[in-house]
Amino acid sequence: MGFLQDNLIPFFRQREIVFRESRREADDVVSFLFDKPDDLAWKAGQYGLFTITHKKIKNATKPFSVSSAPAENVIRITTVVRDNPSAFKRALLELSPGMKVTLRGPVGPFYPKDKAPVLFIAGGIGITPIRSILKQIEAEGSGGERQIRLLYVDSHRRHLFKDELDRIADRSAVSIDYLDSRDQLYRELDRLADAYRKDGSIMIAGAQSMVNPLAAELRNRKIPKRNIVKDAFFGY
Repeated sequence: MGFLQDNLIPFFRQREIVFRESRREADDVVSFLFDKPDDLAWKAGQYGLFTITHKKIKNATKPFSVSSAPAENVIRITTVVRDNPSAFKRALLELSPGMKVTLRGPVGPFYPKDKAPVLFIAGGIGITPIRSILKQIEAEGSGGERQIRLLYVDSHRRHLFKDELDRIADRSAVSIDYLDSRDQLYRELDRLADAYRKDGSIMIAGAQSMVNPLAAELRNRKIPKRNIVKDAFFGY
C-alpha cells in the first residue's frame, strides 16, 4: 500500500485551498500560505500539485514541496521569485487573501521511512521539504529517536529559515552544518559517508543540476542506491 498511499490516492484528491498571505523570506524568495482544510493530511517532506484558477495561463499546474509541517496547520510553499518571473509565479504574486488555488496531493516518497539515522543534504531552495520534516520532528518531540544531520549548502549564503533551524537544533539532537560551496559539501561527505553505507539514509533536495551529480558521487563512494532518496527540483 505504500506507493498507493504516497502517490495515487492523494493525487486523485483535488481540493480548493484558500490563500492567506505571502511572506518574503529573502530578496528573491517568497512563501505563499494557504488555509489547511481540516481533512487534509500528508507526510512532512511531500509535494503538492498546485493549479492557478483565478486567471488563464499556460501550464497552470506546477509541483511545489510543502515547506510547512502538517503540525503547523497551514499549507506553505516557498519559491524563488526573480525580477522577471514566469506567468505562474506572477499569478501567485497576484493572489489576494480569500482567493483560491487547486491542490492535488501532497504526494511523494521524500520523507524518513523509519528510525534509522538520516543525513539530509539541502541545496539552496531545496531546504523547503527538509524544513517541513524538521518542523514536524520538533512538533512531535521525536528529535532524539534517531541520529539526524543536515548539510545545508547555499552559494548565496542566505540559508533560508536559519533562525528556525537553529532553534530546532538547540532543542533536539539535530546537527546542522551551513556550507557555502559544493567543495565544502564534498569534504563533509568524505568525513561522513562511511556512516551511511550499511545503515540509515541520505536524503538530497535541491536543483536537478545538484541532486543528480551528487547522487552519482555518493554511489561512487559505495553508498547503496537504496540508501539514497532524491527530490530534484525543476526551474520554472
